Amino acid sequence: MLQLQVIRQNPEWIKERLAVKYFSDTSVVDEIVRLDEQRKKLQLEFDNTQAKINSSSKEIGQLMAKGEKEKAEALKQSISSLKTSLQPISDQLAETGKQLLSELVKLPNLPSQKVPGGRTPEDNVIVRQGGNKPSLPKDALPHWELAKKYDLINFELGNKITGSGFPVYKNKGAKLQRALIQYFLDYNIAAGYTEYLPPHLVNETTAFGTGQLPDKEGQMYFVTEDKFYLIPTAEVPVTNIYRDEILKESDLPIKMTAYTPCFRREAGSYGKDVRGLNRVHQFDKVEIVQIVHPERVMMPTTRWFLM
Repeated sequence: MLQLQVIRQNPEWIKERLAVKYFSDTSVVDEIVRLDEQRKKLQLEFDNTQAKINSSSKEIGQLMAKGEKEKAEALKQSISSLKTSLQPISDQLAETGKQLLSELVKLPNLPSQKVPGGRTPEDNVIVRQGGNKPSLPKDALPHWELAKKYDLINFELGNKITGSGFPVYKNKGAKLQRALIQYFLDYNIAAGYTEYLPPHLVNETTAFGTGQLPDKEGQMYFVTEDKFYLIPTAEVPVTNIYRDEILKESDLPIKMTAYTPCFRREAGSYGKDVRGLNRVHQFDKVEIVQIVHPERVMMPTTRWFLM
């Protein structure tokens, strides 16, 4: 979530960076600034009123000690009136804070200034290339046909058991999937990552902590009775390991890796470009997560996706 101080000091710059992501409703930025100003005014009014109550309460004790009971009683009436006025201010402050948070979570993270604008793959800028790109013959088979030919993955069986987007791996396909998971975990551990095996369901607070809620619940599977969400990626439970904790700079970087199955509803998973394993509702992934010093946040990261 973006820091309020940054939004207050640079609202127009925030809007410019959001435009790179084609975030259309930049009026949210203005509403955040307005609500924050309102919050600060209410907080000041609350603090001043509370300060008057505290000082008057202290003065009552002094008046009583001097035997000036009439003045003390009059001051008590004044304090009673101040306390009565304090509750509506407190209620307004709480409501404004709630509205402010509701607007803040609508803003996505800002892209780096190195990220160019663009809507299509053609607008992307190649930063680095490695290896040799294979040149396939004209009669090369797509992966879903290869999977069927060699009996590696059965999409129809998955559809029968569950529904579209839940493939069943068989024979060498299942063995390859299992081997890749082990290989990437071992690779990451050798690179200094600590392995975790987190829960595959998370609560609402955890889903909110990594930004799946409040606006991406439509992409998640929800267990209604327990109010748990099936994870869309291992990043969600792993990142939340350090939620609400303050870390020492000397402890950084913290490097974590985890394998989990991942579940995504993936609305619009149809068409020639999403056939086979290109977009499914359940898949496997070995994730890596680093918690690093802010000055090192632009370091490249890698995620191992397994289908």
